[in-house]
Amino acid sequence: MLILLITAGFSLNAQTVIVSGKVTDTLQNPLAYANILAIPEANDQDLRFAITEANGTYKLGLVKNQSYKVTVSYLGYTSQTIAITTTNQNLTKNFSLRENPNQLDEITLNYTPPITVKKDTITYNVDSFKTGEERKLREVLKKLPGVEVDKAGNVTVQGKKVTKVLVENKTFFTGNTKLAVNNIPADAVDKVEVLDNYSEVAMLKGLQDGEDMAMNIKLKADKKKFAFGDVELGAGIKDRYLVHPNLFYYSPKTNVNFIGDYNNQGIKSFSFRDYIDFEGGFGKLMSDAGNYFSLYNSDFAQYLNNQDYTANTNQFGALNIRQSINTKTDVSGYIISSKSKTETQSNTLNEYLNLDDAFIEDRNTTNSINKFFTIAKLTLDYNPSHDEDFAYNSFVKLTNNDANGLTTTINPSQNNSINTLTDIKELNLKQNISYSRKLSKNHTATLQATYNYKNDKPITEWFTNQQILQGLIPLEDDTVYNILQTKRSNSHNANVILKDYWVLNNFNHLYTSFGVNAAFNSFENQDVQQLSNGSINNFNTTGFGNDFIYNFINTFVGLEYKFQIGKAIFKPMLYYNFYSWNTKQLDDRYSNKKVLLLPKFTTKVEFNNNEKLHFRYQLNARFPAINQLANNFILNSFNRVFKGDATLENQLYHTVSLSYYKFSLFKNLNFNINTNFNKRIKTLKSTTQLQGIEQFSTSVLFDQPEHNFNISARLSKKINKIKYNIRGRFSYSDFFQILNTNTNLNISKGISSTLSVETFFKDHPNIEMGYTKDFNNYRSFSVINKFENDRFFANVEYDFLKDFIFKADYSFDAYTNKSANTKNTFDTANASLFYQIEDSPWGFEINATNIFDVTVKQQNTFNSFLISDSKTFILPRIIMFKVAYKF
Repeated sequence: MLILLITAGFSLNAQTVIVSGKVTDTLQNPLAYANILAIPEANDQDLRFAITEANGTYKLGLVKNQSYKVTVSYLGYTSQTIAITTTNQNLTKNFSLRENPNQLDEITLNYTPPITVKKDTITYNVDSFKTGEERKLREVLKKLPGVEVDKAGNVTVQGKKVTKVLVENKTFFTGNTKLAVNNIPADAVDKVEVLDNYSEVAMLKGLQDGEDMAMNIKLKADKKKFAFGDVELGAGIKDRYLVHPNLFYYSPKTNVNFIGDYNNQGIKSFSFRDYIDFEGGFGKLMSDAGNYFSLYNSDFAQYLNNQDYTANTNQFGALNIRQSINTKTDVSGYIISSKSKTETQSNTLNEYLNLDDAFIEDRNTTNSINKFFTIAKLTLDYNPSHDEDFAYNSFVKLTNNDANGLTTTINPSQNNSINTLTDIKELNLKQNISYSRKLSKNHTATLQATYNYKNDKPITEWFTNQQILQGLIPLEDDTVYNILQTKRSNSHNANVILKDYWVLNNFNHLYTSFGVNAAFNSFENQDVQQLSNGSINNFNTTGFGNDFIYNFINTFVGLEYKFQIGKAIFKPMLYYNFYSWNTKQLDDRYSNKKVLLLPKFTTKVEFNNNEKLHFRYQLNARFPAINQLANNFILNSFNRVFKGDATLENQLYHTVSLSYYKFSLFKNLNFNINTNFNKRIKTLKSTTQLQGIEQFSTSVLFDQPEHNFNISARLSKKINKIKYNIRGRFSYSDFFQILNTNTNLNISKGISSTLSVETFFKDHPNIEMGYTKDFNNYRSFSVINKFENDRFFANVEYDFLKDFIFKADYSFDAYTNKSANTKNTFDTANASLFYQIEDSPWGFEINATNIFDVTVKQQNTFNSFLISDSKTFILPRIIMFKVAYKF
């Protein structure tokens, strides 16, 4: 089937003829960015479009043996229309346009070109491309040249992903493209603006380095207010149920959005990507990588990402409101509440790579988890003028989670069952202020200030009838061993950054910044044994228990010089950092100071709007977290004890990245390649003493170099109705492990490649098919372990009989551990049939998930001394009948 699609695509490509030529004025001066629009006479053919290059040339691909009306237009000139009937031969057509001064008269202006292109902005006049049957913005966008919308609602323009959606220059709810493309009525849209290198603060565009792309929807004069949404109800076999309201109201002054979800079929209507959008978007978070990874590793994010469980009941509600107080002030906010009960089960074979005593552990784990989160955020945006911008954010998160887990381990040392109870309470409060002001023609200043408070109170209990961690924790004999751990962590973090942007001229900028980062943290824990007779065995007498204080201040000054030579922009940067920190553990005190000079360098070459090269280099310093510094013992799990070191200093590492991007509208070609290289000079590394499955670990500052390199590439080309995608990735890393006083160099290599084909037919089923091959090679203790995975996937979507939509997806995985000579296969399939009469608000759907009733998924992971083959149990087959009402 895959071969047939490839053959069909190239066969269709052979039916295309090229119309090329040049567009000039009457004096033979080339007209750059003129519009060439080819409207087919046949209803089953697509509109074709092209834009002239800087020298006035163009290329237009048309279908053989078809008739078109080709119109060439340019603002300020009289448009020219000719009729073309294609044959088997390529054609050359030149156009000479006459000036039309009346078209520039504001009173008589009645011409709007289909597309207007400026340096960073493409404006589409959607009426030039609509055919009348469009219902939602999604259908409109699919007809715009260079614009693609995938099944998930993600939008790309000329190969670059849109990260934010605006309506009338204001963020549409959270800026999520899915909400906009699937819900904004098509007849309300007048124009679509695509804004590259978008900046939320207009005066900072061209000053700050931004890669965001925004899409701004301009509404028709009589369509400035609309409400939309849907309510979905479902029921299925074995008492499955679903209630899902999704309600919106939009006006220029007021946005209201409510999402609700109540189901027991493992569906989360609110994804991690949605959470990122609520937090300001991926681009904004990645400007502060530490904040992003902290968010990614949070309990709430882990819950949103987890999709593998044996049972799940989910209750969720989110309310988002934006209100314009006046033309200068906007207030927005949201509140999210989530309550869930989840059951998980996994079986893992752990291969311990201890050179002296390698062995395998069989571990089975079940968990019953109750999670509750409430998250709220309030934002105030105040823009008194084009030269001033102020924003305030206040964020709060409350967490209360508890879990009951049972772990059974079978290993050469002992067979044991451990019951683990956890109860986590957390409060997180964050305040942020940002202020920008244009001080003069050449100077712009910004101020960023953030305060973050966290208070965590986790409690953990372990129950077992056998002693654990013998020699590491001082257990007293008892019939049942009950170990109780209490923790309390408080942190106050504040940072202030003041920056001046000095524009020397159009080709030279000088930026200076001054900042202070301060953190005041405390951490305490107690590990005790609760004996059956009611007495307490406190582990403090053997070096357990922490009452630790860690204060850290970083003051820095930065200098950045940005200059342009031809098409290349260079930006060398130098940051002078002064660090001061101190710790206190009972009577033990430690303090230190350090100065680091950290350089950065970026180069960006824009060959044109559709071809770019970007190079980045940075020397990074990262200081240890408080849990790595607390220098008394702490019980981390039923088989691990950890001890920190208060004298640890910073890690130091180089990062280098190079990315290349190219897009061709005429060739329907999109290519990008990204490479990253990381060299660690000083690394915080765990040293582990391993005895059976039991571990004692501490951290040391390791000064031997370690490396990490990866390269990924993607090539996609659309030939008529078929799109071909090739993706590849290679990764390499070498790192040292310190195990039982032995230091070994480990090497990890991975290769992944994917070939897929996707169709875009109007009146036939659309199919996406692909194949992925993964190779992983891991060397430890001079022993090489090899893993392979083959994956085939297929998706089908078919709109038929006008009112029916059929969707199905299938994937097959074949996993092989070449070293152990083991192989496992599993496949999954889902399908749905949706029925809705055109223009009717009612819809009906029957769907089935996990059609083959697969019980487990399998995956492989490895670290410095452990290789794990894991089977994760998943939800059984679910068949649901749903009723939806959309308004």
